[in-house]
Amino acid sequence: MARKINLRIWRGDATDGGLQDVQVEANEGEVVLDVIHRVQATQMGDLAVRWNCKAGKCGSCSMEINGKPRLACMTQVAAYGEDETITVTPLRAFPVIKDLVTDVSFNYKKAMEIPAYEPPKDLKPGEARMEQVDVERSQEFRKCIECFLCQNTCHVIRDHEENKKSFAGPRFFIRIAELDMHPLDILKNRKRTAQEEHGLGMCNITKCCTEVCPEHIKITDNAIIPMKERVVDIKYDPARMFAGLLKREKRS
Repeated sequence: MARKINLRIWRGDATDGGLQDVQVEANEGEVVLDVIHRVQATQMGDLAVRWNCKAGKCGSCSMEINGKPRLACMTQVAAYGEDETITVTPLRAFPVIKDLVTDVSFNYKKAMEIPAYEPPKDLKPGEARMEQVDVERSQEFRKCIECFLCQNTCHVIRDHEENKKSFAGPRFFIRIAELDMHPLDILKNRKRTAQEEHGLGMCNITKCCTEVCPEHIKITDNAIIPMKERVVDIKYDPARMFAGLLKREKRS
């Protein structure tokens, strides 16, 4: 059964913008992206919105709905009351291009800073072997659809623009954790790199990234916290500290 809903849409660009109210028809079972498309087709022909699959697998339609980072294609209109206004705004952590479309290129630059998987030099094609337990350890992290909702909600990025240069963010911490858990990857300093070059220590594990993940990846519990613990083990390992002390004494 169709009903009229109140939709409040942010319109503008990098220089200026504001919220505009419209009434639009919503049919039973429709998601927020459906009604945005209806507004685009009937009332705002030049409304800019990014989307692709409409199945929750491409991550394109990320936006903030009533202040919460969400995928518009996975957010049911029925989740909001009949008299409730649904407010849609662009991702706050990234620069606005137009209307609901933001410039997320920050994330692509961060991706390029992380070294790719590097197999053993003598490993020939078809010779790679892994235990199932090693596959399962990081399988969860490969579910990421790069919607960047976790990046947007992370207050280290969201509230502090100056941190973007030195902080990779939760999406890329799970990438580093995935590679760090790979038994055939020969780059063994990924944990230390995460700490020293990508700002792992700046994360204070509020779990806000986990809460908004549409793939339900336990980013904080299964990637960030274990990696923090391993960094501490390396840095404050008594045996390593004693060995370093002996080396310094020999030099002197």
